Amino acid sequence: MQFERFRAHFIILSVIVCISGFSQGLLLPLISFIFENRGISPAVNGLHASGLYIGVLLSALFIEAPLRKYGFRPMIITGGIIVSLSLLAFPLWGSIIFWFVLRLFVGIGDNALQFSTQTWLTQTAPKQKLGTVVAFYGLFFSLGFMAGPKVSELVTIWEPLPFLISGALSMIAWPLIFLISGADAKPVDTGARVTIFNTFRNFKAVIITSWAAFLFPMIFGVLEASLNSNFPVFAVRNGFEISQVTWILPAFSFGAIILQVPIGALGDRMGRGKMISILLALGAGTFILMELFSTSFIMLLILFILAGIFVGSMYSLGISYMTDITPKSNLPAGNLMAGIMFSLGSIFGPAIGGAIIGATGGAFYFTFIALIIVTALSLNIFFIVKKNASTQ
Repeated sequence: MQFERFRAHFIILSVIVCISGFSQGLLLPLISFIFENRGISPAVNGLHASGLYIGVLLSALFIEAPLRKYGFRPMIITGGIIVSLSLLAFPLWGSIIFWFVLRLFVGIGDNALQFSTQTWLTQTAPKQKLGTVVAFYGLFFSLGFMAGPKVSELVTIWEPLPFLISGALSMIAWPLIFLISGADAKPVDTGARVTIFNTFRNFKAVIITSWAAFLFPMIFGVLEASLNSNFPVFAVRNGFEISQVTWILPAFSFGAIILQVPIGALGDRMGRGKMISILLALGAGTFILMELFSTSFIMLLILFILAGIFVGSMYSLGISYMTDITPKSNLPAGNLMAGIMFSLGSIFGPAIGGAIIGATGGAFYFTFIALIIVTALSLNIFFIVKKNASTQ
């Protein structure tokens, strides 16, 4: 009976996060297309894309206290309302600054929604099925994220249309939380007072035990934000049609979906650290191949699928890895830190990627991503070797 109740919670939370993924997957390329059409530079375009993730980062510093005080459901409702209203507000005024502020609010709302659902699931999931549960959770997000770029293509019909569709779907999604029992559910009580100071103290503790696990949400942030905001600019400037771009971008999410659950389950068996290292090596090789075939629609489509298979599960794998090595009482701080690292990757990824495209016309853009992946791989191997040496 307990597992049946958890499964019902899981389905509803996953549907909500799927719509959240859809809004993010739509917003990044949609605004990139609009700004490129307005003649805005790739560097400014990339910096503007960071607005959503600056919102995620800012909210991550303060969100643990209200979550512990009020519980999961109120935070999910608050996040859903903020996202819905922000998306519906985009057509009201086309100002770059106004849109940046709206992106900030979307980031704040998305983080409240995703952090709450993610912590609720990792806290209640059966330990022997943790990797599979988190993989399915990530799969639902990827499904929504994959659909977003195709819907952004509707901008060619009427500019406000994609914003209105996304806002309406978000407004439908968050009320599903009322179907879940346990209205007073809250994170595990640590016994400490709920204050911002204690949140930062928890951050320090979780970094000491689990720093390597946070590299992978960061990698996923770089990939998600940069590919969906920089690549449309790179592609349009290199002769690709918008319809081709909106096929290539979802290919990454499609690749992640294909093997996300088997990879999560395999990580339960062979160990998350070893699994992540293998996938990172394969992912880096795939992005180097993209550099060689950067003008071929078919090859990029295939390589984006492969990249999704290899590194499209880095966020969910990183969360599972963090949960493996973090004390349960510190899981909220661990999930928050994962969100912070994801935000940092999402902020710096588009900014650096846009600068590279503006300065070189896109030369070395995929090499830049490959180098970041190789750096994370090297640090993870160092962490595993050091941890093994300390246990002997």
